[in-house]
Amino acid sequence: MTIGYTTGVYDLFHIGHLNLLKNAKGLCDKLIVGVTVDDLVAYKGKHPMIPFEDRIEIVRSIRYVDAAVPQYDMDKLKACKELGATVLFVGDDWYGTDKWKAYEKEFNEEKIKIVYFPYTKGISSTQITKALKVVRGE
Repeated sequence: MTIGYTTGVYDLFHIGHLNLLKNAKGLCDKLIVGVTVDDLVAYKGKHPMIPFEDRIEIVRSIRYVDAAVPQYDMDKLKACKELGATVLFVGDDWYGTDKWKAYEKEFNEEKIKIVYFPYTKGISSTQITKALKVVRGE
C-alpha cells in the first residue's frame, strides 16, 4: 500500500487545492493531508481567515482525502516517517530550490519520493485574500 502525504494551510479552499488533492490521490492508495495549525501559520507572518478547526473539517470532507491531521511544525520528513508515507506531494514552486534539493537528498535516504505538482494557474489564497480586501475597502 502506497501512503502519500501533503500539507497546506487550506485557507479559502479553492480549485487549486482540490486539483492537488485529486492528483495526489491518483498516485497513492491512502492520502494523508496535514493541515497547518493557526499558531504555525502565524509563525510564518500570516493569519488565516478560516479557523483551523473549520479548515481541517473541510479538508477531511474531501473525497480524495483518507485522513487529515494537524501540522504543528514544518518537518515534513518527520511527519512522513511517523505516518508511514512513502510519497510527499508538494507544489512545483519549490522545485529546484537549494532548500528542496537538500530535502530531496534527505527524503531519498529514507526512500521517500517527492512528487511536484504544478500550481493551478490564476488562482491562490493570497490572490483571493487581496481581492476580498479590495471589495471590502480595506
